[in-house]
Amino acid sequence: MSRIHTLTASEILDSRGRPTIRAICTLTSGASAAASVPSGASTGEAEARELRDGDARRYRGLGCRRAVANINEEISRAIAGRECASQADLDNFLIDLDGTHNKARLGANAILAVSISFARAVAAEKEMPLYLHFASLLGRVPETLPRLTINLFSGGKHAGKQVAIQDVLAVPVSPSTVDGSLVMMYDVYQAAAGLIYQRYGMRLLTADEGGLAPPADSAEALVALAVESIEAAGYRPGEDVAIALDVASSHFYSDGVYTLDRERMSSVEMIAMLESWAGKFPIVSIEDGLAENDWSHWPALRQTLDRRVLVLGDDFLCTNPSRIERAIGARACDALLLKVNQVGTLTEALHALRLARSAGWMVTVSVRSGETEDNWAADLAVGWCGDQFKNGSITQSERLSKYNRLLAIEDETGWPITAWPGRAAGS
Repeated sequence: MSRIHTLTASEILDSRGRPTIRAICTLTSGASAAASVPSGASTGEAEARELRDGDARRYRGLGCRRAVANINEEISRAIAGRECASQADLDNFLIDLDGTHNKARLGANAILAVSISFARAVAAEKEMPLYLHFASLLGRVPETLPRLTINLFSGGKHAGKQVAIQDVLAVPVSPSTVDGSLVMMYDVYQAAAGLIYQRYGMRLLTADEGGLAPPADSAEALVALAVESIEAAGYRPGEDVAIALDVASSHFYSDGVYTLDRERMSSVEMIAMLESWAGKFPIVSIEDGLAENDWSHWPALRQTLDRRVLVLGDDFLCTNPSRIERAIGARACDALLLKVNQVGTLTEALHALRLARSAGWMVTVSVRSGETEDNWAADLAVGWCGDQFKNGSITQSERLSKYNRLLAIEDETGWPITAWPGRAAGS
């Protein structure tokens, strides 16, 4: 049982230069820890709501001073001196204090900053690595590290929409270590950089999460370029390096129609196109292949791609337990993209994780497009036994801080990477 002595917060900037929050939690034992929280660009309708200032004269309304003040004043007054029996005890107190269904009053960004900083302070109090403290919340000791899904090319809201789909990711599938995966990805990234310079005369202009952003003629051409990059690096597509897609279909869906590369498609036609891509390219995962409210067609997408490609829900699920329960009942997908800030507290994210596991789903722990150099997400991906970790590309310090943390955990534990579904352990 831990007692909170003080809570303080300040406004900092994320990787896109937009404001976010850093909170510091100090316990009466003297243990103290800070945590910074991310923010997304591609956000689902069911996400918990960040609190922004709305003052157009400052950061075009994106300031976080109101949320910071809520931590320094109302939350701090309510919680200082309070004994917390568990992480759930703290998080449930914060949820009740906010009193809204989506954390809009105090701000999901404020609540999450307190939730994470408290967890890190308790880990410090126990003199325990953060990933092991996260594992204690889950009640399971990890034995593996998550496999990496790494941004190679980006479009959509992450890169000015020059291509409609959001990300083409490389998935090193033959390495058994984080180190080996990053070595392989470095080769693929550099090969891709060379190809886009030759083809487009383009230097290394990158998107929000560090992915390269070439002006490809179509989404399919971007996927084909990823395969070409893998081959140019000297690796076998599908055997050494596979491909994952973040389609983010909600952003080009309206009134029952998907408009992709100037082509208008029905939901059935969209599914057929994704199936054709899965047959043509070494794709192992498709995220948000349909729009978040296209519920009636998600089961058909899963059935069409069953056992060949993970059908991963991000905007579709929003790490929201009620949406996950509905998706399980409808057999709408078979994998969860877990983003803690989508739901707002560690406890609610853990509930979402357990629901997904109860259905036999895979779980990809993910960061956001607006990240900080805080690396707690790497510890979370390990401690909560994530199957995959989606962290962006291998450039930019806010991404590298997480990869470097995984390398440190790998050195400390010697654990191998978890197997991709259908492959042998350690591969």
